[in-house]
Amino acid sequence: MPNDTHNDMNSDMQNDPKISLDDAYGLKTPEDNIALYRDWAETYDAEFAQDRGYQYPQVIADIYARHAKPNDNPILDVGSGTGLVASALQEHHTDDAQLTIDGVDISPEMLAVSRAKGVYRHLFEADLTQSIDLSELQYGAVVSAGTFTHGHVGPEAFIKLLRLCRAGALFVIGVNGTAFDQYHFGSHFAALQADKHITPVEFIRVQYYASASDDHAADQGFAAVFRKV
Repeated sequence: MPNDTHNDMNSDMQNDPKISLDDAYGLKTPEDNIALYRDWAETYDAEFAQDRGYQYPQVIADIYARHAKPNDNPILDVGSGTGLVASALQEHHTDDAQLTIDGVDISPEMLAVSRAKGVYRHLFEADLTQSIDLSELQYGAVVSAGTFTHGHVGPEAFIKLLRLCRAGALFVIGVNGTAFDQYHFGSHFAALQADKHITPVEFIRVQYYASASDDHAADQGFAAVFRKV
Protein backbone atom coordinates (compact mmCIF):
# COMPACT_ATOMS: atom_id res chain seq x y z
CA MET A 1 0.00 0.00 0.00
CA PRO A 2 1.47 3.47 -0.88
CA ASN A 3 2.55 5.51 2.11
CA ASP A 4 0.06 8.33 1.47
CA THR A 5 -2.88 5.89 1.53
CA HIS A 6 -1.57 4.21 4.67
CA ASN A 7 -1.13 7.58 6.38
CA ASP A 8 -4.66 8.59 5.41
CA MET A 9 -5.97 5.38 7.04
CA ASN A 10 -4.07 6.15 10.25
CA SER A 11 -5.40 9.72 10.25
CA ASP A 12 -8.99 8.56 9.74
CA MET A 13 -8.75 6.14 12.69
CA GLN A 14 -7.26 8.80 14.94
CA ASN A 15 -10.00 11.28 14.02
CA ASP A 16 -12.74 8.72 14.69
CA PRO A 17 -12.35 7.42 18.26
CA LYS A 18 -14.89 4.62 17.70
CA ILE A 19 -13.35 1.98 15.46
CA SER A 20 -15.90 -0.16 13.64
CA LEU A 21 -16.03 -3.71 12.39
CA ASP A 22 -15.99 -2.33 8.85
CA ASP A 23 -12.54 -0.90 9.60
CA ALA A 24 -11.32 -4.38 10.51
CA TYR A 25 -12.92 -5.98 7.43
CA GLY A 26 -11.32 -3.31 5.23
CA LEU A 27 -7.75 -4.21 6.14
CA LYS A 28 -5.46 -5.15 3.26
CA THR A 29 -1.92 -5.53 4.58
CA PRO A 30 -0.12 -6.61 7.76
CA GLU A 31 0.79 -2.95 8.25
CA ASP A 32 -2.91 -2.05 8.19
CA ASN A 33 -3.54 -4.64 10.91
CA ILE A 34 -0.79 -3.22 13.10
CA ALA A 35 -2.12 0.31 12.70
CA LEU A 36 -5.75 -0.54 13.45
CA TYR A 37 -5.11 -2.69 16.50
CA ARG A 38 -2.65 -0.13 17.88
CA ASP A 39 -5.61 2.22 18.21
CA TRP A 40 -8.20 -0.43 19.15
CA ALA A 41 -6.39 -2.51 21.79
CA GLU A 42 -7.36 -0.52 24.89
CA THR A 43 -11.08 -0.38 24.05
CA TYR A 44 -11.49 -3.67 22.17
CA ASP A 45 -12.91 -5.73 25.04
CA ALA A 46 -15.41 -3.08 26.15
CA GLU A 47 -16.41 -1.37 22.89
CA PHE A 48 -16.40 -4.45 20.68
CA ALA A 49 -16.55 -7.72 22.62
CA GLN A 50 -18.87 -6.71 25.48
CA ASP A 51 -21.11 -4.30 23.56
CA ARG A 52 -21.77 -6.80 20.75
CA GLY A 53 -21.99 -9.95 22.85
CA TYR A 54 -18.99 -11.32 20.97
CA GLN A 55 -19.40 -15.05 21.67
CA TYR A 56 -17.03 -16.36 18.98
CA PRO A 57 -14.05 -16.88 21.35
CA GLN A 58 -16.24 -18.71 23.86
CA VAL A 59 -17.65 -20.96 21.13
CA ILE A 60 -14.14 -21.88 19.93
CA ALA A 61 -13.15 -22.67 23.53
CA ASP A 62 -16.29 -24.77 24.01
CA ILE A 63 -15.58 -26.77 20.85
CA TYR A 64 -12.01 -27.40 22.00
CA ALA A 65 -13.29 -28.61 25.38
CA ARG A 66 -15.71 -31.04 23.71
CA HIS A 67 -13.08 -32.55 21.41
CA ALA A 68 -9.92 -32.37 23.50
CA LYS A 69 -7.98 -35.30 24.89
CA PRO A 70 -5.56 -34.99 27.83
CA ASN A 71 -2.54 -34.67 25.55
CA ASP A 72 -4.04 -31.88 23.39
CA ASN A 73 -1.82 -29.46 25.27
CA PRO A 74 0.06 -27.10 25.18
CA ILE A 75 -2.17 -24.96 22.98
CA LEU A 76 -1.17 -22.28 20.49
CA ASP A 77 -3.74 -19.47 20.24
CA VAL A 78 -3.33 -17.98 16.75
CA GLY A 79 -4.19 -14.30 16.46
CA SER A 80 -4.56 -14.26 20.23
CA GLY A 81 -5.57 -10.59 20.43
CA THR A 82 -6.63 -9.52 23.90
CA GLY A 83 -6.77 -13.09 25.18
CA LEU A 84 -10.50 -13.77 24.88
CA VAL A 85 -10.10 -17.36 23.62
CA ALA A 86 -7.47 -18.24 26.23
CA SER A 87 -9.58 -16.76 29.02
CA ALA A 88 -12.54 -18.88 27.91
CA LEU A 89 -10.34 -21.98 27.63
CA GLN A 90 -9.02 -21.55 31.16
CA GLU A 91 -12.58 -21.28 32.51
CA HIS A 92 -13.15 -24.88 31.44
CA HIS A 93 -10.47 -26.10 33.82
CA THR A 94 -9.96 -26.02 37.57
CA ASP A 95 -7.15 -24.08 39.17
CA ASP A 96 -5.08 -27.23 39.67
CA ALA A 97 -5.44 -28.35 36.05
CA GLN A 98 -4.77 -25.20 34.06
CA LEU A 99 -4.11 -25.50 30.36
CA THR A 100 -0.76 -24.32 29.03
CA ILE A 101 -1.47 -21.72 26.33
CA ASP A 102 0.88 -19.67 24.18
CA GLY A 103 -0.37 -16.80 22.07
CA VAL A 104 0.84 -15.26 18.82
CA ASP A 105 -0.38 -11.98 17.39
CA ILE A 106 0.83 -9.24 15.05
CA SER A 107 -0.13 -6.38 17.40
CA PRO A 108 2.15 -5.54 20.35
CA GLU A 109 -0.63 -3.44 21.87
CA MET A 110 -3.12 -6.33 21.82
CA LEU A 111 -0.45 -8.61 23.29
CA ALA A 112 0.10 -6.13 26.11
CA VAL A 113 -3.61 -6.27 27.01
CA SER A 114 -3.63 -10.08 26.98
CA ARG A 115 -0.40 -10.29 28.98
CA ALA A 116 -2.06 -8.44 31.85
CA LYS A 117 -4.75 -11.14 32.07
CA GLY A 118 -2.24 -13.82 33.06
CA VAL A 119 -3.76 -16.59 30.93
CA TYR A 120 -0.73 -17.31 28.71
CA ARG A 121 2.58 -19.04 29.31
CA HIS A 122 4.34 -17.18 26.49
CA LEU A 123 3.26 -14.50 24.03
CA PHE A 124 4.90 -13.97 20.65
CA GLU A 125 4.68 -11.02 18.27
CA ALA A 126 4.65 -12.35 14.71
CA ASP A 127 3.22 -11.80 11.23
CA LEU A 128 1.61 -15.11 10.31
CA THR A 129 1.82 -14.31 6.60
CA GLN A 130 5.61 -14.68 7.00
CA SER A 131 7.69 -17.47 8.53
CA ILE A 132 6.85 -18.39 12.12
CA ASP A 133 9.94 -18.49 14.31
CA LEU A 134 8.78 -21.08 16.84
CA SER A 135 10.07 -24.55 17.61
CA GLU A 136 8.51 -27.34 15.57
CA LEU A 137 6.52 -30.28 16.97
CA GLN A 138 5.88 -28.63 20.34
CA TYR A 139 2.10 -28.04 20.44
CA GLY A 140 -0.76 -30.44 21.07
CA ALA A 141 -3.47 -28.09 19.79
CA VAL A 142 -4.10 -24.90 17.82
CA VAL A 143 -7.12 -22.64 18.29
CA SER A 144 -8.14 -19.42 16.59
CA ALA A 145 -11.07 -17.00 16.52
CA GLY A 146 -11.24 -13.89 14.36
CA THR A 147 -7.92 -14.28 12.54
CA PHE A 148 -8.88 -16.15 9.38
CA THR A 149 -11.11 -13.44 7.94
CA HIS A 150 -11.10 -10.45 5.59
CA GLY A 151 -7.69 -8.83 5.18
CA HIS A 152 -6.01 -10.95 7.82
CA VAL A 153 -4.39 -14.38 7.46
CA GLY A 154 -5.16 -16.75 4.59
CA PRO A 155 -5.25 -20.55 4.47
CA GLU A 156 -1.60 -20.68 3.41
CA ALA A 157 -0.74 -20.38 7.11
CA PHE A 158 -2.08 -23.85 7.91
CA ILE A 159 0.96 -25.74 6.64
CA LYS A 160 3.19 -23.53 8.81
CA LEU A 161 1.04 -24.16 11.86
CA LEU A 162 1.02 -27.90 11.26
CA ARG A 163 4.83 -27.92 11.47
CA LEU A 164 4.63 -26.54 15.00
CA CYS A 165 2.45 -29.42 16.20
CA ARG A 166 2.90 -33.04 17.20
CA ALA A 167 1.13 -35.81 15.31
CA GLY A 168 -2.49 -36.02 16.44
CA ALA A 169 -2.68 -32.37 17.49
CA LEU A 170 -6.20 -30.93 17.63
CA PHE A 171 -7.07 -27.88 15.53
CA VAL A 172 -10.14 -25.71 16.17
CA ILE A 173 -9.91 -22.92 13.61
CA GLY A 174 -12.56 -20.27 13.10
CA VAL A 175 -12.98 -19.04 9.51
CA ASN A 176 -15.16 -16.12 8.47
CA GLY A 177 -18.11 -17.30 6.39
CA THR A 178 -17.58 -14.89 3.49
CA ALA A 179 -13.80 -15.17 3.51
CA PHE A 180 -14.14 -18.98 3.41
CA ASP A 181 -15.18 -18.86 -0.24
CA GLN A 182 -13.34 -15.68 -1.20
CA TYR A 183 -9.93 -17.04 -0.15
CA HIS A 184 -10.57 -20.69 -1.10
CA PHE A 185 -10.29 -22.21 2.36
CA GLY A 186 -12.28 -25.23 1.25
CA SER A 187 -9.81 -26.21 -1.47
CA HIS A 188 -6.89 -25.74 0.92
CA PHE A 189 -8.51 -28.04 3.46
CA ALA A 190 -9.19 -30.58 0.71
CA ALA A 191 -5.57 -30.48 -0.43
CA LEU A 192 -4.23 -30.89 3.11
CA GLN A 193 -6.49 -33.90 3.62
CA ALA A 194 -5.62 -35.41 0.22
CA ASP A 195 -1.92 -35.06 1.02
CA LYS A 196 -2.49 -36.77 4.37
CA HIS A 197 -1.50 -33.78 6.47
CA ILE A 198 -4.85 -33.66 8.32
CA THR A 199 -7.85 -35.83 9.15
CA PRO A 200 -11.25 -35.12 7.55
CA VAL A 201 -12.54 -31.73 8.65
CA GLU A 202 -15.71 -31.28 10.70
CA PHE A 203 -17.32 -27.89 10.09
CA ILE A 204 -19.45 -26.30 12.81
CA ARG A 205 -21.44 -23.17 12.00
CA VAL A 206 -20.75 -20.31 14.42
CA GLN A 207 -22.87 -17.23 15.13
CA TYR A 208 -20.48 -14.44 16.12
CA TYR A 209 -22.64 -12.08 18.16
CA ALA A 210 -25.31 -12.49 20.81
CA SER A 211 -26.46 -8.87 21.10
CA ALA A 212 -25.33 -6.88 18.04
CA SER A 213 -27.93 -4.81 16.15
CA ASP A 214 -26.08 -3.42 13.12
CA ASP A 215 -25.53 -4.73 9.59
CA HIS A 216 -23.10 -7.36 10.90
CA ALA A 217 -25.38 -8.70 13.64
CA ALA A 218 -26.08 -11.93 11.75
CA ASP A 219 -22.50 -12.55 10.62
CA GLN A 220 -21.47 -16.20 10.80
CA GLY A 221 -18.49 -18.39 10.17
CA PHE A 222 -17.28 -21.93 10.48
CA ALA A 223 -15.19 -23.66 13.09
CA ALA A 224 -13.02 -26.19 11.26
CA VAL A 225 -12.13 -29.11 13.54
CA PHE A 226 -9.47 -31.63 12.53
CA ARG A 227 -6.26 -33.28 13.69
CA LYS A 228 -2.78 -33.42 12.31
CA VAL A 229 -2.00 -36.82 10.83
